[in-house]
Amino acid sequence: MARQIDVLAIGEILIDFTPAGLSPAGEALYERNPGGAPANVAVAVSRLGGSAAFVGKVGNDSFGRYLEQTLSAAGVDTTGLRVSPDHHTTLAFVSLSDTGERDFSFYRNPGADCLLSPDELDRSLIRACRIIHAGSLSFTHEPLRESTLLAVREAKAAGALVSCDPNWRASLWSDKRAGLAAMKTLVSLADIVKVSDVELALLSDMDESAAVDMPEDVLAGLARRLAGNGPSLVLVTMGAAGSLVVYGNRVASVPAFPAPVVDTTGAGDSFAGAFLYRITRRAAPLRDLNFDDLVEDVRFANAAASCCVQKRGAIPAMPNRADVEAVLEQ
Repeated sequence: MARQIDVLAIGEILIDFTPAGLSPAGEALYERNPGGAPANVAVAVSRLGGSAAFVGKVGNDSFGRYLEQTLSAAGVDTTGLRVSPDHHTTLAFVSLSDTGERDFSFYRNPGADCLLSPDELDRSLIRACRIIHAGSLSFTHEPLRESTLLAVREAKAAGALVSCDPNWRASLWSDKRAGLAAMKTLVSLADIVKVSDVELALLSDMDESAAVDMPEDVLAGLARRLAGNGPSLVLVTMGAAGSLVVYGNRVASVPAFPAPVVDTTGAGDSFAGAFLYRITRRAAPLRDLNFDDLVEDVRFANAAASCCVQKRGAIPAMPNRADVEAVLEQ
């Protein structure tokens, strides 16, 4: 039996090529940064002091070896990481706006991460986790979709909580309706959902532009409706406006910590990882969540996100506990 693990993340792992200035000839330079939302969450948990494992697949190339080394160096268990002999590690080129907001161009058709098959899953590792975390990008291709569903259901049957991040990336779906249906399937299996205001609008069958300047009470109502489809806890991230906690009949708004924004890549993942780390630190069983504690846990997660946005890249920007505590003490 594997040792108990606080958080196991399953899904995509890739290289983000992040803008890093211009060459002497005036051409754009890109910096290699390790990323992939579930991998980011695993590193976030480990950097803060929790135990984390990652289940996924990379290519038999320099990028794949670099990603494995990065996870190991961060203290993440890579027992469940597999290597594809035939497909390359997935790449994403990131474009940043003047405010640090990002857009992605993926080279993943399919990438190695999409090809994790059910027979490659380390079942003992999955049964040993307290929380399993997944995102909807696992549903863009088979066999990763089947593997993710199997892992989530097996972990849940063994007593783990299921955490999910719908993580909408329109360019990875040829059919928007199929993408939204996949997001809803994952949400229905989850106990905890971390969702952006834009993703909440999409899951509520609204256009994503509807999230712009949407009042908090309307967002809270949409989050309650989402909770009716399975999850007991919904966390809504709203960028510089902070976060909403929706649990049962209670709602709280938790302000963000102002920070100079360099790159928002990984901010939501740092939030998710920090929140999951916090709830695994409590003496009470994970399912006995206390609302006031949850609000403090989200405040901690907001502080982690504020640290993350001040650096380029995702995994390189994941903060440690001292970084987060420094923000909380300001």
